[in-house]
Amino acid sequence: MNTELSAEQIQQVLQGISVPPQPQIMVDLQMEQVMPNPDLKTIARLIGQDPGLSGALLKIVNSPYFGLANKVGSIQRAVNLLGSRSVINMINALSIKGEMSDETIVTLNRFWDNAQDVAMSCLTLAKRVGCEAVDEAYTLGLFHNCGIPLMLKRFPDYMAVLEESYACASGERRIVDTENRLLNTNHAVVGYYTARSWNLPQHLCEAIASHHNCLSLFSDDSGRDAQLKNLLAILKMAEHICESYRVLGDQEVDQEWEAIREPVLEYVGLSEYDFDNLKESIRELGRY
Repeated sequence: MNTELSAEQIQQVLQGISVPPQPQIMVDLQMEQVMPNPDLKTIARLIGQDPGLSGALLKIVNSPYFGLANKVGSIQRAVNLLGSRSVINMINALSIKGEMSDETIVTLNRFWDNAQDVAMSCLTLAKRVGCEAVDEAYTLGLFHNCGIPLMLKRFPDYMAVLEESYACASGERRIVDTENRLLNTNHAVVGYYTARSWNLPQHLCEAIASHHNCLSLFSDDSGRDAQLKNLLAILKMAEHICESYRVLGDQEVDQEWEAIREPVLEYVGLSEYDFDNLKESIRELGRY
């Protein structure tokens, strides 16, 4: 299916999307679209590096305009379904000239860089551990913290709160507990509703909502929530490998990983030695 959408339809579907794309990606995309023959593969690759653009893309392809029986969670498939003209219309609709200050862009660089690194690490890990849902692992890595820029928009001092949340994390206290106490909400909840607004598959939305609740999930050794656990195990390993605790939390120690490491590695069947080797090999690939 390749149904071309008008600019007006794109605008209607994108109402409420507010995770800002990174300016450099927008520049690269706009440069590509003015070429005589825009390369859809290049456009897809650029979009796949950005949570805001990828979310908008999936929202469009999962909208009633397409009437798909099953929701799409793969960015590449969404690009193929939309076609070049609809994708270019989306890019134009999401133009952010003048919408972000230089200070906000600098702050969000931490979020953008970490989202790309975690997504690529999820992709590599999924392949290494034999996970079938490789595309979904990448998508979760890209979107898992999509609530952060929205929290920053609502709470100007949010990054300081997030750093405190990472500092206070332990077996008894989740990262989101500190956010809940100080702000009465947290980035996982906001991310869940953002993912819902993008019409992502429900199990990916649930993974975003639960990604700081892994100790409870993996303490349950029953066969329940296998799909959720598979995705979250890959995500938590990727976050640790990419040092999200440093990039986003400004911490020297990954307190959350220390609390969940044993049950996560046991779930995926990796020893500490195996994981350390895997971690080093992924870092050598330049994934973080």
